[in-house]
This record gives sequence, structure tokens and C-alpha cells, in this order.
Amino acid sequence: MKVLIVGGGGREHAIATAVARSEKVDKIYCAPGNAGIASVAECVPIGVMEFDALADLAVEKKIDLAIIGPDDPLVGGIVDVFTKRGIRTFGPAGNAAILEGSKAFSKDLMKKYGIPTAAYETFDDPEAALSYLESAKMPIVLKADGLALGKGVLICNTLDEAKEGISTIMIDKKFGKSGSKVVIEEFMTGREVSVLSFVDGKTIKTMSSAQDHKRAKDNDEGLNTGGMGNFSPSPFYTKEVDEFCQKHIYQATVDAMASEGRPFCGVIFFGLMLTEDGPKVLEFNARFGDPEAQVVLPRLQNDITDVMNACIDGKLSDIDLKFSDQAAVCVVLASDGYPEHYEKGFPITGFEAFHGKSDYFCFHAGTKFDGDSIVTNGGRVLGITALGADVPEARKKAYEATEWISFANKYMRTDIAASVCK
Repeated sequence: MKVLIVGGGGREHAIATAVARSEKVDKIYCAPGNAGIASVAECVPIGVMEFDALADLAVEKKIDLAIIGPDDPLVGGIVDVFTKRGIRTFGPAGNAAILEGSKAFSKDLMKKYGIPTAAYETFDDPEAALSYLESAKMPIVLKADGLALGKGVLICNTLDEAKEGISTIMIDKKFGKSGSKVVIEEFMTGREVSVLSFVDGKTIKTMSSAQDHKRAKDNDEGLNTGGMGNFSPSPFYTKEVDEFCQKHIYQATVDAMASEGRPFCGVIFFGLMLTEDGPKVLEFNARFGDPEAQVVLPRLQNDITDVMNACIDGKLSDIDLKFSDQAAVCVVLASDGYPEHYEKGFPITGFEAFHGKSDYFCFHAGTKFDGDSIVTNGGRVLGITALGADVPEARKKAYEATEWISFANKYMRTDIAASVCK
């Protein structure tokens, strides 16, 4: 089997690593890929939004399965383009990827079908949004409607902060056209948990739970990022929580999308808040999370291509999805200054320490080749993941492994998973 993976970050490296474990796969291509993915795939310098060029590549290479990693091409309709060209593709069609592409759509969907979520209002006029804030309860959450690299959510503790936030999103357009519409949402309190799931349009099978660390600095301080680390499973995702979510959130979402004429095939990422009133949906993503994929996929015991093909064929119910009992912790090594201003191009050393170790992973997110050297090429550079008998052991091993890697302006949070290891 020949596989094409579209993307070039840590998520795609985790997917490529899982695909490479399949005995059915004899060749992997990745576009554009990165320096780490190049160890398991042939990287082709085509951007993720170059749909026709990617489709041409898939046809030329006689690809048997294409896997779309990032949100932008999914929301942009890459699966529709590939499908029309006869390319077997894992990922939601454009009309289903709107589940992530528009927060207003997803909130309205949840309201219509009674899926638990925070109370909200949607605005496309900044003056109307500012007027609404005058009588709103603080703190409050502002969300740019469209895609914003995981950074279009502002938590505002005061009215002044909220007004400034509306200006940032809707007037200054910090997140571009994603801020043309804004969702103003009640602030929920509780534990955040992420649950990834495979979906075939009608059947849903959830993967192991995970817990992200979004803020740039220790103690959940600093700016929101794409994710500074993760652990799996979450001890707060209990059997009771799972039973509630399976009934009232997961299957309900799949059924709602089908009822709307938008059957979803691919991965739905459920961002949950475990409130005093029960679990509620914070957000949906229409693909593997990053770095969630880096702690969930190393524990997947199935051949990932079997699962993806079952989703495409509408036969996910035939799959017995299995994960190891181990825990996983991922610590992101970033460029100091991320997510705002940071320098790139610094040589990275220490990769050889991971060779031959089945319980350690060094997933490349922002790297590239500079001659024979691998250098930093992004804000999030590497995801250092370790497996252990439990979260404390996995955490200890992951932080030990971060010391094996060296590059100038290396930065990481020191408290990933610390709250569950006391």
C-alpha cells in the first residue's frame, strides 16, 4: 500500500510513525513533511493548500490512501478535490469540516440538537458585540469564528479586557477574516479533557482521553498557544464521564451532522469541560489534535490504516479499537518567544539518543534540513513523548528525554502533567 500524508507538523509525524508500523504499507509520501518525517517518508515540497498539485502527486504515485492532517486544507475542501480525482482519502468533506471551520456553526448545531455546551451569542457587528458585553457576566470568553491556529480564543476577566478583545478580533483583525464574526460565550470552570474519535459517518469510536496545556508559561500563565504539552489518559475522564459523553455528546454529534446532510468521516476531536453540571463541549476539531496525536497514537494497538479504511468504507463498527494500558506524556520543546516573536535556523543535536528506544519518541513539529544539519523552523520545534506504566513515570521519562536535545533558545514548560503527579 502507498500512503500520502498531507501536512508537516508534529501531528503528521505522529501519524506517519503510526502508518510506518503497518505491515501493509510499503511506501509513505508526505507533503510537505519536515526533517523528522523524512526518516519514515519521502517528503515532497508541496504546500498543504496546493490542492491540485497534491492531487496530481497522488495520482502520479498511485496512492492507495491519502490522509489529511491540518485543519486549513480540510476546511478548504481538499477531500472533495481528492475524491473527485478518485483518490481514496481519510478526512471529512468540506461541508463536514465546517464543524471546526465555524464556531458559530458548531454552537448553533449543539443548541439545535441539545448537545451540552456553554451559553453563547454570535455577532458579526463589533458595535453590537460591545453593547452586549455591557450587561454580560465576567469573566467571559471571546472566540473568533474561523480558524486561528488554536489562538483565536480570548478569556477576559473584566469588561475592559473584553472590549479590548472585541477590538483585537473584529476591528484590528489580528486573526484575519476568522474574526469577521465572533462568538461570545459564558466562562465555564472545571477540568479540560480532550477526546479524539474515529467516525465513519454513522458510527463513532473514541480513542484514549488526553489533557492539553495551552498556555505558554508554567502555571497556565502567558498567551494561548497551539499546545505546550499533553498527557494521556486523563484521570479525570472517568467511566461515568465516558458513559454520559457517549450518549449525550459523541453519538449525538455524529447523528446531528448526518441529519444536517453533512455526514462526517474522519477524526472528530472533542474538547470537553468537566463542569459541576456535567461534561460540556468547549470546541470541536475536525482532525487529530496536536500534540494530542503525539500521546494517543503511540498507544494505538490497531493498524491505523485498517481503522482509516474502515471509516472510509462505513465499516468502523467492525473494528475493535484497542489502546495499550500505558500512559504517555509529551513535552513540547519550543523556540523562546513563541507564540509571538522568535528566531529560527538554530542547529539541533541529540536525536541519536532516541534511536532504538520503543518507549521514547521525538516528533518533529518545526524543523527542516540545512545541508546535512537539522535546524529549528518554527515556534513549536519538537514534541518529546515517553510511555510509562502511569502518568508520573511517563512524565519523569519525558522530561529526562528533553535533556537529550539541544538547540539555542530552547524553551519548554516545566509543569506538564504535574497537577496529576502530586
